[in-house]
Amino acid sequence: MSRPHILSGLLALTVAGTIALTAAQAEHAVQAPAPAFSVRNPAPSETAMFAGGCFWGVQGVFQHVRGVKSAVSGYTGATGRAGYEAVSGGDTGHAEAVRVTFDPRQVSYAQLLQIYFSVVADPTTLNAQGPDRGTQYRSALFPMSEAQRRVAVAYISQLGKARVWPRPIVTRIERAQPFYPAETYHQDYLTRNPQSAYIRINDLPKVAALRSFYPKLWRAQPVLVRG
Repeated sequence: MSRPHILSGLLALTVAGTIALTAAQAEHAVQAPAPAFSVRNPAPSETAMFAGGCFWGVQGVFQHVRGVKSAVSGYTGATGRAGYEAVSGGDTGHAEAVRVTFDPRQVSYAQLLQIYFSVVADPTTLNAQGPDRGTQYRSALFPMSEAQRRVAVAYISQLGKARVWPRPIVTRIERAQPFYPAETYHQDYLTRNPQSAYIRINDLPKVAALRSFYPKLWRAQPVLVRG
């Protein structure tokens, strides 16, 4: 068996064990309502950009979504090239983000937003997610088209009116900026390090919540960047 399959198999076992803890133990897991507004896209591929704290967990969740072709960790949100050392200082304006390429005929952008708000990021914490603090860990969406922007605006409004969370939503909708892939050692980090204390505490519960909340969109074998 190849190393990637061994790693993903180990992750599947770890996730299965984590589910025993229940999805509710994910720090902010809340099953958000289905989006009331969506825009159909008949194209075979679409790209979206999400920032929601450390990109390890954001990438790890989206890699398990059916219809996702790739999920790459990186940096976006400001001008100028970016790398981990510079961005981690919190002064560049960049955010740790994940570029998701997906088949909109299998999963819509609106459904990805539902997953994002349900299990990826707590939309009520400003410039912070879990143990991480700073603008580089902000909750933000970077629509790649006018259609995506309309869907994002509508869904955040829907969530606010539904009072899904007791505190106001602070997730920002920002203008799309260039995306800079993160260093190789950051890619597929969750899959390759399921026993890491940080991953076990902060991120595997998110993956477990995805499987629990959205079984029809769950894929057991994650789509990896590094193959």
